[in-house]
Amino acid sequence: MRNSILKFTLAASLILNISILATTGYVYYKQSDYWVSPCGVKMKKDRFLFEELSLRPEQIKTMKERAIDFRAEIDRRRKEITGKRTEMLNLMQADIPDRRAIDTTISDISRIQEDMQRVVAMHMLEEKATLDKDQQKKFIDLIKNAMTKEGG
Repeated sequence: MRNSILKFTLAASLILNISILATTGYVYYKQSDYWVSPCGVKMKKDRFLFEELSLRPEQIKTMKERAIDFRAEIDRRRKEITGKRTEMLNLMQADIPDRRAIDTTISDISRIQEDMQRVVAMHMLEEKATLDKDQQKKFIDLIKNAMTKEGG
């Protein structure tokens, strides 16, 4: 009797663990298909905001090449910010938190965010420069709409 209860408990635990692993894997897989732009727009990694513009094929090619490098840079900076936030929380966990170290970490986060905003603005200006006047207006309008629609 005792042995069968133990086997049942072990089997139930195994099924629960497998289902949790499968769910976690599925969620990770689905999320890895998406990228969140600096405007706060969630889109598939193979899609680009500028694709909604009427662009010539050479413009699309150039903008995609730049966008891939840009996305990698933004993702790197986001990871850096996440690391600094974790560092700050670890500092706050101390029995006697080092306020000076916490303040320095907050300054580091602010600096990284400021640098990231500068990278975003410069990228937008580079992209805008490759467009004609009509496309430039549509490009800026597209970004404005994305930012306001998503609450960015």
